[in-house]
Amino acid sequence: MSTIAEATEADADGIAAVFASYVTGSVVTFETTAPTADQWRAKIRESPWPFLVLREGDEVLGYALATPWRPKPAYRYSVETTIYLAARAAGRGHGRRLLDELLARCGKAGARQAIAVVVDSGNPASRRLHTAAGFTEAGVLRRVGFKHDRWLDTLLMQRALG
Repeated sequence: MSTIAEATEADADGIAAVFASYVTGSVVTFETTAPTADQWRAKIRESPWPFLVLREGDEVLGYALATPWRPKPAYRYSVETTIYLAARAAGRGHGRRLLDELLARCGKAGARQAIAVVVDSGNPASRRLHTAAGFTEAGVLRRVGFKHDRWLDTLLMQRALG
């Protein structure tokens, strides 16, 4: 049985492993070098918004976090959401559970808008997940990323929280 909890520094190795496969094998993140477990530990420590982990026993199956949308003070009630699952956890409803919990915690923490930046080139599952969770399309940024020898668009999706 899987559980969702606040991420701890002990989860950093598992989080790093989940994310690394997306960095090297896909275009769903614009990162080109996977963060180390130590970098993830720092993110967990410094996160001003919820940072959740999905565990099955001691194994990290995925994570979701919110970060400030932009650094300027007027954006302080808007967050960007991020969610990643291990390949073996996909398609089992874990993503929806994790995203719903993240959004609920962000709302309780004072966030009013959640924004998802979805790579709009071969990532239909993320678009479906966010639509099912109540996000709507806010716009497309065309050819803003270049990875694995191709130009990529991003789809901005938004959901009110409060």
